[in-house]
Formats: sequence, C-alpha cells, structure tokens
Amino acid sequence: MNTNSWNDWNRIVLKVGSALIAPSGNGCSAHQLFPIAQFIIECRKQGKQVVLVSSGSVAAGRHVFSNPDNPSLALKKAMAAAGQSEMVSTWDRLFDFHTAQILLTHGDLRDQERYHSIRDTIMTSLEHGVMPIVNENDTVTTDGLKVGDNDNLSAMVAAAAGADALIMCSDINGLYNKNPKIHEDAELLSVVSEITENIKEMAGGAISSTGTGGMLTKLQAAEKATAHGITTYIVNGFEAETFSKLVRGENPGTVFTPYKNPMQDDLHWLTHTTRAQGEIIVDQSGAVCVLDDEKTLSSDQLVDVKGNFNIGDTVLVKTENGNRVAKGVANYSSCLMSYISDQHEPNETAFPTIESLIEDKNIAVLKEA
Repeated sequence: MNTNSWNDWNRIVLKVGSALIAPSGNGCSAHQLFPIAQFIIECRKQGKQVVLVSSGSVAAGRHVFSNPDNPSLALKKAMAAAGQSEMVSTWDRLFDFHTAQILLTHGDLRDQERYHSIRDTIMTSLEHGVMPIVNENDTVTTDGLKVGDNDNLSAMVAAAAGADALIMCSDINGLYNKNPKIHEDAELLSVVSEITENIKEMAGGAISSTGTGGMLTKLQAAEKATAHGITTYIVNGFEAETFSKLVRGENPGTVFTPYKNPMQDDLHWLTHTTRAQGEIIVDQSGAVCVLDDEKTLSSDQLVDVKGNFNIGDTVLVKTENGNRVAKGVANYSSCLMSYISDQHEPNETAFPTIESLIEDKNIAVLKEA
C-alpha cells in the first residue's frame, strides 16, 4: 500500500461531506454529486474498488421537521434518521450498480471483534461488486460513542478496508499555509511528507456551516491514514476538474505521503482507532519497562488507576507526572487494579499488566513518551 500512483491503487476510500450532499442544509441535491459519481464509475471501470464515506443525513433530513434552526439532540437524531434514507437514495439514483448502507458508531470501531466484523462486511461487499456507503450512525450515537466527524471516520474505514488511497473532499483546493478565504497571498501545499505541529497550526476551524469537520479534522484523518501506508488527498469536491486530474494521475490538491514503514493492523487500530477507557499510573521503572519493550510491568510498579474499565478495554499507561507512555488492552478490570494499587505490600505476581495487554503482544508506544 506504500504507493502514490493512481495506476497502483486497487481500493479507494472517498469521503464526501454535508456541504456537497446538502449544500443548503435543506434536503439533498444531486447537482454537485455528478462529477463525483462519474469518478466512482470510472474507478470501477478501471477495476478499482471504491468505498464511499458520505456525511449529510442531518442536513438532508432537516427540511422534514418544523423549527429546525435550533434542534435539540433528539431532533437531530430524528433528522438523521429521516435524512439517511434520502441521502442513500440520492446516491443510488446516480449509479447503475448496487450499494450497501453501513452505519457505524465509535463503539463499533473500538471493539476489536466488531472492528474485524466491519472489515469483513466491507470486503465481502466489494468482492461482490457492491459499493459500501458508510456514515456515522447519528440516530443512536452518544457523546461516548461518537467519532464526531466523517473525516476521521473515513481514515478508520480506510485502515479497516486496507485501502491504497483516501480522498477527502473539501470546499477549497487543499491545505494552505494560511486561510485562503481571508488571506489573498495564501499558498497551497501540494505535497506534505510529514504532519508536524507546524502543519497542524496551518489548519483553522470548520469552514462549512453544514458540516462538523474542518481542516484540522482532515489533518487528523491524514495522520491516521498515512500511518497505515495510505496515500491521502485533500481536494476540492466542488470542482469537476478535480476528479479528471485524479484519473489522469495528477495531484489536484494536497497529497500526504504515506509512511515508508506502515504500522501493522492491530497496532494501528490500538493507536488510531480505539479510545482509552481509563488510565494505569505507573512509576518510572514501569515506564522504562514499557518503553524498552520488556513487557514485564508488575503490580509493584502500579501506582494508581483512573476511570472504570473492564478486561479487554483499552487503557493509557501514564507516569506519575502525567506523561502518556503507551496504550494497551487491560488484562484486568479497574476494580481489581485499584485494589492492587491500594495494597501496601502488593504481590508482584498478582498483576502482570503489560505482558499480556493485547493478544499479539503489541503495545502502542505514544509519541510524547
């Protein structure tokens, strides 16, 4: 998957936002979607598989309800329920092949068994010529289960699907060194080889009134995708020429080059998809054990436990001064770990925390450590 060339791509994840699906926030409009649909059709003609991540259910369903300007959370969920079917049917009218609706929450993605089930569903659909249309399941999500934006969702889906390329549509040409809608001298960055803090500082807030994501969420998504070896683009989805250039192998926006040595699937899932449900606080010797990959963190190095989690949940390993060391999967519940940490003379053999945190022995060491 470590390629940049259109000719080498076999599987593409394409993310389209609310501003393209329902530009007025008052129902779906197919006008801006024709070039995108033609691009998808051309991809399939050339033997490339496409997964479509499509926002827009809330914006599409807004017009069905009275007093939509200041909707409650319950009303937003109802809008999403009504708009989801309209959004999918709008896409279906543009294609002469079958599509499959896949609605996800972060709870689905952070559970490894369900994550693998999602991947199986996507792969099986593609193998049978059916194009998955993925969206966050806004009708059931809560704050704890939300991905929150479809940029990051598209990166998680791209990793699960083993995609070669992720293309995120925006309403500007790509990443600029400053906001082009404010600064006339803003310059487009055509290639980004590393997403540094300086690059992140160039991203402002959300530009579109109908969407939940902005340039920063696209950079977060690009970081996730490139770590998995996925070539990632931010392009202008409102320009038909964007998609013609992609088919010609040209760069119409900003391309983020993938890692030369991508993360393995399970390590990538642990680092970029699953969220920590709690924290294990360890002393300095415990941190050294993790960073040295010795995986022998024992109960005498356990200082404190924060949060409520069960066996199998993802946890952060932190030092006493607050540094994040690693992420791993808890081998014991927070209740038992708290009991162990409260003992004055803990039993070293009672809590082999790090040694068996995840099944394949991977531990996601974090950058700031």
